[in-house]
Amino acid sequence: MKGFATVVAVELKLGLREPMSAFFALAFPLIMLWVKLRGGNKPLSSGVPLVDATVPMLAAFVIGLAALVILPATLAQYRERGVLRRLGATPAAPAMLFGAQWIAHMLLAAAGTAVIVLVAALFYGLAAPADLTGVLLGWLLGALSLGSVGLLLGALVPSGRAATVIGLGLFFPMVFLSGAIIPRETMSGSMRAIGDLTPMAPVVEAVRDGWAGTPGSAVTLGVMVAIAVVAGGVALRAYRW
Repeated sequence: MKGFATVVAVELKLGLREPMSAFFALAFPLIMLWVKLRGGNKPLSSGVPLVDATVPMLAAFVIGLAALVILPATLAQYRERGVLRRLGATPAAPAMLFGAQWIAHMLLAAAGTAVIVLVAALFYGLAAPADLTGVLLGWLLGALSLGSVGLLLGALVPSGRAATVIGLGLFFPMVFLSGAIIPRETMSGSMRAIGDLTPMAPVVEAVRDGWAGTPGSAVTLGVMVAIAVVAGGVALRAYRW
């Protein structure tokens, strides 16, 4: 257990030292927050203040960025540089490697989320979540489901550059269609229908529901669990050192 914690700490430190990872996890979401609120904290058509909708949306954005872009690129770069081959000669199992990478990258995402919440509360009047347990449950299940998709990418893609290209190719359409950038109540019905097919849509819905105090949908939570189990299982079977 001590060795596992050491690996997580080392991976987290490496992530923070990597300029691009630190920028995308901590600074880029703040830029998005400023862009969304530069016109003022006007309420949406549903009556929800823009900042109270934007922060939960950006929480899903941060999870997706860490899980779909940074995590698979890290794993693929390790494979490219022969790091995984050397790890394969040790008692480390793929599940341990996946667990350490997932925890390190989700700690980055948690730090990015905390920074957004703090800045939004101090400067934009963000309200406290009505159901903190619901927010945390939605965030955690979102991290598990999107993190499993990221691990699957990292298990299959041979190089860091390819992982980055594929990860960004998945990430940007998802954030625009799932409601992580554009509030779902302002999207057309066809956009919402397409966005509902992405793994990020249930994350946005669950975190927003918790923030607003709306009871979470069991189907939404179940979909995230199913994605985590299926994608994680396939990633473990497909993994190669």
